[in-house]
Amino acid sequence: MKLNRTTLRTVDILKMVSKKPDGITLDEICEKLELPKTSAYDIITTLAHTGMVHVVKGQKQRYTIGLTAYRVGINYTNNLDFIGTIDPVLKAFAKEMGKTVFFGVRSDDSIVYICKFEPENPIITTATLGKAIMENMEQEERDALADRINFRPHTRRTIQDKVHFLEELERVKEIGYAFDARELEEHMECVGAPVFGPDGNVIGAISMSSLYKPTEDYDALGRLVSEKAKLLSRLLGFLGK
Repeated sequence: MKLNRTTLRTVDILKMVSKKPDGITLDEICEKLELPKTSAYDIITTLAHTGMVHVVKGQKQRYTIGLTAYRVGINYTNNLDFIGTIDPVLKAFAKEMGKTVFFGVRSDDSIVYICKFEPENPIITTATLGKAIMENMEQEERDALADRINFRPHTRRTIQDKVHFLEELERVKEIGYAFDARELEEHMECVGAPVFGPDGNVIGAISMSSLYKPTEDYDALGRLVSEKAKLLSRLLGFLGK
């Protein structure tokens, strides 16, 4: 099957722009994708004309994802009905484990909880999924987002600087799941793992929260959550590892 080179370049540019909430310049696009400037300019100008990207005026024009691309994404999400796909899986998981399960997505530098699944007698009603999602970002985007985090101590276990936070993300990448080891609340322990979409990009994460117990094997719990996240990823069309 012969693939059209211009179309492939267009898709690559859209992916790159979508990962840069503060925008990206034409020079940066050309450098990262090793594209001739004339070719990249023609593509980005066409994308801007159709509303797939938005032009941010300044000393150097920057490009962010456009309203048309957002609408396309929303239509895709509506057609997929991924909430309908994950709902029965996570609801059964929460009941089986007797713990509260969350699914959340990233919104700029925050996590938006899309849904929550509770056992019959829930105790914990909050969770954090940021580590599981951030670990799967490109390094430049991850570092830029980490710069915006206010490392304010909540407990004596809270990570309080960027260096240790990035080290923690490397650990998450190695083991496949993230911990909130009583970092936000002294009595709460939480584990989370990323969920991927058909294109291989992380679309959100699931987490499981419960009261901290010294006898609980949280690594075993993390592996269970990671396996459930992998199952959801496959159900949503992800074919990778």
